[in-house]
Amino acid sequence: MAKLSNKSAAGTSFHGHTVTATPNQLIEALGEPQFGCNDGQDKCNFDWVCETQDGAVFTVYDWKEYKPLNMDSYYEFHIGAFHGFVAVRALSEIRSKFIVLQKQSLKKIRTIGRKTLY
Repeated sequence: MAKLSNKSAAGTSFHGHTVTATPNQLIEALGEPQFGCNDGQDKCNFDWVCETQDGAVFTVYDWKEYKPLNMDSYYEFHIGAFHGFVAVRALSEIRSKFIVLQKQSLKKIRTIGRKTLY
């Protein structure tokens, strides 16, 4: 599944694929962004460099919001990659992570103290 990467993302570009999420959802799914200060002063507030399960590099970033992002509001984040098929794979892996996290969250809600509710 998608994870943060130290590989170079130089030369990646947008291929028309986006993920709609809150910054907090992406932080939970991918980790803290490697770049960004969320002050709205640049074209991008947050930027993650990641890799797919098979090691293909991709980036996730907001584009031209020109305002600080509310951490719990939904935005359309761009997915950058060397090839469009990598962006599609990255989107699929991010969505899979969201599903896993949602299931984990539901399990926590069901568990109260020592009792598990079904």
